[in-house]
Amino acid sequence: MREYIELTKPRITWLILMSTGIGYYFGLHGVAGWGAILSGQVFWPLLHTVLGTGLIASGTAALNQWYERDQDRKMRRTARRPIPSGRISAARAFWFGVALSALGFLELWLKVNLLSAVLGALTLGAYLFLYTPLKQKSWMSTTVGAFPGAMPPIIGYAAASGTVSAEAWVLFAILFLWQFPHFYSIAWMYREDYARAGIRMLPVVEPDCKSTARQIILYGLILVPVSLAPSLLGMSGRIYLIGALLLGLYFLYSGVRVAIERTLLRARYVLIVSVFYLPLIYGLMLLDRPGL
Repeated sequence: MREYIELTKPRITWLILMSTGIGYYFGLHGVAGWGAILSGQVFWPLLHTVLGTGLIASGTAALNQWYERDQDRKMRRTARRPIPSGRISAARAFWFGVALSALGFLELWLKVNLLSAVLGALTLGAYLFLYTPLKQKSWMSTTVGAFPGAMPPIIGYAAASGTVSAEAWVLFAILFLWQFPHFYSIAWMYREDYARAGIRMLPVVEPDCKSTARQIILYGLILVPVSLAPSLLGMSGRIYLIGALLLGLYFLYSGVRVAIERTLLRARYVLIVSVFYLPLIYGLMLLDRPGL
């Protein structure tokens, strides 16, 4: 089972589930207090939402590795994945991904609501049929991939409320913008690997990484005011406002440093800051929600 679990990319899936849970949390209109949230009336639908989304995300990861198995063989960081290393056949990985995705869709549809299931299916389709093949054609694949990548809070919100409102789109926007410094720093660190595999990430297309650094700063800069929107919409209070501002400025600072020095060490630092940024800002949202 170790190889099949590896196909699901659990380290990425937990970030997806965290974002889904945040969306569900803010979709609970009229629910006051942690006791009500932890009651069976809320807890079980939340569990089905997380399970269904996790299955779709895991299936998508497996199908993505099936699709990119030839490229993975050429990259040092991916050559030991289950398919290129020969530990799992491509056919088994494909049907494993299909089964997980189908089960996730059914879980959301039958146990939560149709809207969340449709959103999950659209996310899978956009990731596999738009983002994945575009990676070998244009560096704009990062932008295209950021759309399905930012869907988990929308799915969670729709699961809780049965609709999608401005609050859901604010969560989408924060996650959408966060992805650019995160993934551009990864592409920077492994640009030689990506080049060997024919994947046209921005640091591969422009090896001096000046444009990559500009992109990191641009999206980090936009993220600062957008991350304050939850306070303006009444989703969170002043503690969140101050914390989000400080976190956003520090995230931006890490991007400025990589633009000045343009080293792998600074690119790695942007990645580390991004990994801490997301759970911290989500934690502030949870702790500083008015009425709880």
